[in-house]
Amino acid sequence: MGEQRDREGSEAGEGSEAREGSGAREGSEAAAAADVYSRPLLALYDTLVLGVVCRAVWRCPPEEMLALYDRHVTGRHLDIGPGTGYFLDRCRFPTRLPEITLVDLNPTVLATARRRIARYDPAALRRDVLRPMDLEGRRFTSAALNFVLHCLPSGAPAKFAVFDHLLPHLEPGATVFGSTVPARGVPHTAVSRFHQRECVRRGVLNNSEDSLELLDEALGSRFGRHRIRVRGTVALFEATV
Repeated sequence: MGEQRDREGSEAGEGSEAREGSGAREGSEAAAAADVYSRPLLALYDTLVLGVVCRAVWRCPPEEMLALYDRHVTGRHLDIGPGTGYFLDRCRFPTRLPEITLVDLNPTVLATARRRIARYDPAALRRDVLRPMDLEGRRFTSAALNFVLHCLPSGAPAKFAVFDHLLPHLEPGATVFGSTVPARGVPHTAVSRFHQRECVRRGVLNNSEDSLELLDEALGSRFGRHRIRVRGTVALFEATV
């Protein structure tokens, strides 16, 4: 089932359209990276990426990510890069009507996820997470970045500015959690290494400079407590403000 390791640190839809703000930039490098996730790809995402690639290539079943959601999601939740809404649709919220805000640069992603969890009537904001974000005064007690970091176009450690842009919108004691596939510091197989390089070549991933060590440093320098667990080639992380 793949190698599993722990690292801990301390001290340091349907409906209305997604609203755009100053953080949404047409033609930017971030927008180009987000545009990879087209309607046809999203239609296959749950089956192909979560069902096949996660299990057979990255060696980390989606149940691992779902467990992160179940453990940390709260009634005021921010989801950055929600994908198809798979995890938001399946996770257990602690309240019947959670306040959920979806953030992505790709309007197709926002519409897809919003439609899937329409029962929660989530807000959808089109923003570039590599720039300071206007989230319309919302503050959150949990935030997820699931399979987001390895897609961000800036090289590590510059891409970890996403945490700096997230922190002003979090309440004290809030939890940030998610997962990513670093190029270095996790046990890649010949298959996972080939797939990672092909995804980089095609512009699906931007993780050539990403490493477990840089992720650990980024979390440790910004959060009071953090933990990273490695399953296969996936780093599952959680941090407390």
